[in-house]
Amino acid sequence: MSEILFRGQSLCLARIAGGFAELSLTRDDAINKLDRRTLDELSLAAELLERTEDLRGLLVSSGLDVFVVGADITEFGELFDRGREEIVSHTWEANQLFERLAALPLPSVVAINGFALGGGLELALAFDFRVMSDAARIGLPEVNLGLIPGYGGTVRLPRVSSVEVALDWIVSGKPQSAAAALVAGVVEQRVPASELRDAALVLLAQAADGQLDWRNRRRLRLGAVAETPAADAFQNARESLRVAPHQPARGLLIDLLERAWNKDHLLALRLEGETFAKVAKTQAASSLVRIFLNDQLVKKAGKAQRGIGAAIDQAVVLGAGIMGGGIAYTSALHGTSVRMKDIRQQALDLGMAEADKLLARQVAAGRLDETRAAKVRAAIVPQLDYQGFDRADVVVEAVVENLAVKHAVLREVEGEVGVETILLSNTSSLRIDDLAAPLARPENFAGMHFFNPVPVMPLVEIIRGERTGDAAIATAVGLALGMGKTPIVVKDGPGFLVNRILSAYIRAFLQLLSDGADFEEVDRVAEAFGWPMGPAYLEDVVGLDTGSHVCDLIFAGFPERMPAVPGNAFKALLAEGRLGQKSGAGFYRYEAGPGGRPRKFADPRAAELMAAVRPGPARRFDDGEIIERLMLPLIIESIHALQEGVVASAAELDTALLLGLGFPAYLGGALAYADWLGADHLLQRCAHHAALGPAYEAPALLRELAACGARFYDA
Repeated sequence: MSEILFRGQSLCLARIAGGFAELSLTRDDAINKLDRRTLDELSLAAELLERTEDLRGLLVSSGLDVFVVGADITEFGELFDRGREEIVSHTWEANQLFERLAALPLPSVVAINGFALGGGLELALAFDFRVMSDAARIGLPEVNLGLIPGYGGTVRLPRVSSVEVALDWIVSGKPQSAAAALVAGVVEQRVPASELRDAALVLLAQAADGQLDWRNRRRLRLGAVAETPAADAFQNARESLRVAPHQPARGLLIDLLERAWNKDHLLALRLEGETFAKVAKTQAASSLVRIFLNDQLVKKAGKAQRGIGAAIDQAVVLGAGIMGGGIAYTSALHGTSVRMKDIRQQALDLGMAEADKLLARQVAAGRLDETRAAKVRAAIVPQLDYQGFDRADVVVEAVVENLAVKHAVLREVEGEVGVETILLSNTSSLRIDDLAAPLARPENFAGMHFFNPVPVMPLVEIIRGERTGDAAIATAVGLALGMGKTPIVVKDGPGFLVNRILSAYIRAFLQLLSDGADFEEVDRVAEAFGWPMGPAYLEDVVGLDTGSHVCDLIFAGFPERMPAVPGNAFKALLAEGRLGQKSGAGFYRYEAGPGGRPRKFADPRAAELMAAVRPGPARRFDDGEIIERLMLPLIIESIHALQEGVVASAAELDTALLLGLGFPAYLGGALAYADWLGADHLLQRCAHHAALGPAYEAPALLRELAACGARFYDA
């Protein structure tokens, strides 16, 4: 029997058998998290426990499938907008609550099930003992959001375990198993999930009966760390853990642990709060939190766009080869049977070889066993005819990027499928409205632009033409979600969304070269800024023939902002047969390296070819000017796309750039970056570069935001 002492919306405090109390974290709205409401209710529970004199111990548990997943990230925007001192005060106030819980006049045991991450683990560390389910995972993953723990994690973890464990767990941000937690001394026991509560109660009884000295454990944790870390522990952490220049949280964490390990408990908490506030005001923290929130919004949008559409039992891929094989493999891997048709046996063989290669990698990496791999392969049926097409729910056309060829294929396949079958074209540059021209049922047709390589790239653009129906969009979104992809629905137009914005960036690069910049210097600056590769190297990897062709199509679609560039470097290189990596030479020269991966080398011939067509002399640009000239047109084109309704929200646009382009994460996306810079600043920089043409002209939406002091994101 139990007696309820307090019941809130986030937790329940009850008197249970044995003279114990149980604090059960059980939110009434899905999942346990440390938001304002939960912290307020924890404070009320602490007050009751402090006043109740006839209790022998406290059990802390969860009534849901997880313990606590962490803080409520949706509250971070408002918090981070405050001044640094206010943020310090916020963390100190929360830590005073945790200190009250840690100082309760009775022993306490936490039963950890599911996940105890971030603030969830910090809460667990405030109590005396911990028992963990074998299936649970714990950790302090704040660095993945550009942050550090703010509720005492950097203080309590090294004092419960060691500085070395804190460096490993906190600076890496990786979740830890029950076995690792037991070895580290972070938990006292690991037990099967079915035995968790009983084991925790046994441990609590031992503490209450004096078999465990819980008071002494508390005293030891109020001073400095008991065991001095190795002299080189902090330097080794700096060298071995990824400390990115644009994401300072890891470096600041190491500095904090080095400063605080030999301080008393309260001073260490003060240092943590000050460092948390410093990190919270960085661009990386703002952007990475925004990315997390955007991801939630995009997932919600995807579910809404899919609606309650019928399940896809049979898919068809038209056109084999590497792209078709990648689509078929990814579909089969995620449980959807797929027919793969081509007109040539050689292409089918290539497509199946691609699937076999991908499956072999999965087996070698231990992600699939041979039986599962064989089942995935059997779900792909290669064929030269239209057998079974009448039973297809959806057909993905992935033939050569040629309007006439696609017209012929789509017209023919429409006659072979059912009247409700959805046709989708995997196209990167051709307009959906143009492709739909010969179709009898254009409402059943949409675009589905996969990014290459299909099994790796998470983004899929779903393109809505003027006559595309909702059922086609729902089916395309459902197919993408079923393949483990992130679908973004966009409006038809030149380059759709991602390639359109990328083209503005690439054109700015071409204009820099035309004005005399050194492409190697531009690449160096772009990579230092956070891009995975500079624009010259990127185009070599894509293929200069492909990149130039796509740019020409998109430039033609926006002739005012993207007119032809004098002395186009792509054309100069292509004229000498330099296609990039695939031909061994482009902007750079390439040779096969270890494992067959191409190795990049400087090649003076590329500079000679560009100098021959460049309108003027070579010129030196400083790093700031290079970045501004590259990024302003990208931001401006992103604003135009949002303004025109090409994409429904800033969150979807920024997510598409992050997933499709490798946009620097610490910037958060083009529109998050624009908010960081500020609309007024962007207007000033547009005016400064006005002589460079309409690509640098501020869109109406940017002017409106500047006029009213607004942003693309409200918070």
